[in-house]
Amino acid sequence: MSIRVRLAPSPTGNLHIGTARTAVFNWLFAKHHGGQFILRIEDTDTERSQAEFTENILSGLRWLGLDWDEGPFYQSQRLDLYRQAVQTLLDKGLAYRCYCTPEELNAMREEQKAKKQAPRYDNRHRDLTPEQQQAYEAEGRSAVIRFKIDDDRPIVWNDLVRGTLSWAGRDLGGDMAIARAAKPGEIGQPLYNLAVVVDDVDMKISHVIRGEDHIANTAKQILLYEALEQPVPKFAHTPLILNPNGQKLSKRDGATAVNDFQQLGYTAEALANYMALLGWSPPDAQERFTLDEAAEQFDFARVNKAGARFDWDKLNWLNSQVLHELSPETLLEQLIPYWQEAGYGFDVEGDRPWLLQVAQVVGASLTVLPDAVEMSRPLFVESVEYDEKAQQQLAMEQVPETLAAVREKLAESEALTEATAKDIIKQVTKELKVKKGLVMKSLRAALTGAVQGPDLIQSWLILNARGLDKQRLDQALQR
Repeated sequence: MSIRVRLAPSPTGNLHIGTARTAVFNWLFAKHHGGQFILRIEDTDTERSQAEFTENILSGLRWLGLDWDEGPFYQSQRLDLYRQAVQTLLDKGLAYRCYCTPEELNAMREEQKAKKQAPRYDNRHRDLTPEQQQAYEAEGRSAVIRFKIDDDRPIVWNDLVRGTLSWAGRDLGGDMAIARAAKPGEIGQPLYNLAVVVDDVDMKISHVIRGEDHIANTAKQILLYEALEQPVPKFAHTPLILNPNGQKLSKRDGATAVNDFQQLGYTAEALANYMALLGWSPPDAQERFTLDEAAEQFDFARVNKAGARFDWDKLNWLNSQVLHELSPETLLEQLIPYWQEAGYGFDVEGDRPWLLQVAQVVGASLTVLPDAVEMSRPLFVESVEYDEKAQQQLAMEQVPETLAAVREKLAESEALTEATAKDIIKQVTKELKVKKGLVMKSLRAALTGAVQGPDLIQSWLILNARGLDKQRLDQALQR
């Protein structure tokens, strides 16, 4: 069997992390089996669908490296196909026109609520006579199209994640609306469940992989496949993404859209890697991998049924690993926009060798890209402000004498290299009979305004290249 899967986002918002995780699972499954990954945009909700959201979805998928083999297809361009399917169901007597007004439906729901019954359509217009239909149309009533659901019909399927799942027809809320209200004799805008089935049939989708919140829709859609006399695809319902407290991830939890994570400075590699781990565990327990590496091992036997809790610590660790592995050249290209936004003055081309040194020294300590702004600030600014711990360090006994000795030897040195920098520290330690730690901590406080930060020697060399190290030592000695 040819494996064909699809992602079908609705452009009513930015690419959500849950949709992106669904995309990852579809992509991994398709690549594992040498199949095709199809992209379909479900934009029939004309009131809420927006072109900017479509572009956000497409750009987010591209950024993550989730390339698609076919599409994007747009449901808004396929309305005639859906209306043909609705007409087929009407002709077969499996669907009918329902003339209930919104007021009648609201009254029905209120009555059910008062009786503490589950809300459902009571199928009151299922068996209207032609005369009754004509009377409603004479009143000027529009009609939705409803698909008949047998309350006594069991719907059973073998879910690739959850095993055997079953629903009773009576639990699906009554006969299902498959097209919006329209003028007498017309078929209105086709609705989600009908359009999805028609698309999946037309695109020969073999496996429908989506979140567990679609399970009830699956039961309804199986009935539509059968009514249209089409093969039913296999289904895999993946766990929802939960916040650390075990509740469904929402905007209250902070970042929920893929571009939120981009703006926070996460890399596409780390985010895609982490999303693969949200509900799936590789057989070798490896946590750091590329999507291609994950595709080699991916299967639904190792996808969990329970919700996947979002773990910021693990994402941060993965992102730090990715950043630490980047070459200075690649990292620099990603850091330049952050430095420019911070207002740091430099010439991208003229200062490139020096900028590469800065990228290299801060790269080893980065968790997310914006960290580089504060981390590298002392390397860009003319003078530094001392934080509280740096002030305490510089106020310690022997520190002024130590810094003065460093400054003197620096003046005597023709050129500062890693070797000469280490030798200066060694000489001062020996001559003043102080601990090496005191020299290095004091030197860092003077040069950067803090007692912790990137590699001290490399930072010193970077500052020296711009003549700032002597200036910083003089500043500290003049306090």
